[in-house]
Amino acid sequence: MTTSLKPPPGLTVRPATLGDTAAVCALRNEVDLLEIGRADTDPAEVRADLKHPEVDLERDSWLLFEGTRLIGYALSWDESGGERIDVDHYVLPGRPDGSLHLLDLLETRAAERAAANGASRAVVHLHLTTEPTTDPRSLRERGWRTVRRYHAMERPLTPAADPLPAPPPGVTLRDCLAEEDRVRAHALLQESFAEHFDHQPRTYAQWLDDIDAERVDWSLIWIAHVEGVGDAAVLRTHDDRPSMGWIGHVGVLAAARGRGLGSHLLRHAFGHYAARGRDRIGLGVDTDNSSGALGLYERHGMTLDYGVDTWELIRPA
Repeated sequence: MTTSLKPPPGLTVRPATLGDTAAVCALRNEVDLLEIGRADTDPAEVRADLKHPEVDLERDSWLLFEGTRLIGYALSWDESGGERIDVDHYVLPGRPDGSLHLLDLLETRAAERAAANGASRAVVHLHLTTEPTTDPRSLRERGWRTVRRYHAMERPLTPAADPLPAPPPGVTLRDCLAEEDRVRAHALLQESFAEHFDHQPRTYAQWLDDIDAERVDWSLIWIAHVEGVGDAAVLRTHDDRPSMGWIGHVGVLAAARGRGLGSHLLRHAFGHYAARGRDRIGLGVDTDNSSGALGLYERHGMTLDYGVDTWELIRPA
């Protein structure tokens, strides 16, 4: 494999700025249409990515142009402080040389960041739909391999079929409008997802940056309190996707599993979003999750919308 940091003929590259949010969002929606059949990226999501605390836009972002047309976008960030580096890569079909050039830039930067962390290698992770605009053969030729599959699942909603459920005996829900409850929600998420694949521990301040706390509707995040146990579960949702409401996390502490909390939180999200006027709700799930989450979601009527693969590249730092 030959690595070149010089753009192919006819193409130019520059770093992104926050002022490029709308253009990047439009590009990602073009990719969405090709990959999943609908535009499903919101400008707030793109802005949160560009504002990520571990992103230096000058060194960790790239916009790829053919003339004046934006045809590609890439981003790199480091939440591990070690060898793990995460990247995004979106390119429209028609310029495979441009796609490979962005991979050159991403891989080189990942090795630099891992080396700066004192790691001997970079373990780079990239999430792509199972039918991506990026050619999977070109990734394999560069040494990338798939290591995990996720399902984006969805379910229709109606107010008649999805009323707000009564809580199980001894269970109460409260939202996170109060600062102390936001702190508690973060702690519950960190503990309940600690053993999950690709989980990176985050401080409260880091988490607030990750989710772009200025735009979060804290009334859409709930903590479940169980009598005799304490705060035992958390439901994090958001309502900024164009096509549906979204469940970001359903986290139940190990000591409280088997009580129906996951089912109750799901039904609470269904009822709440149906009442808000949403006709669909979705979430993402690791298909290898040992907690049985995939089966839980299927039992509650959620079906496959599209698949997402985690691709991994290991290279010396």
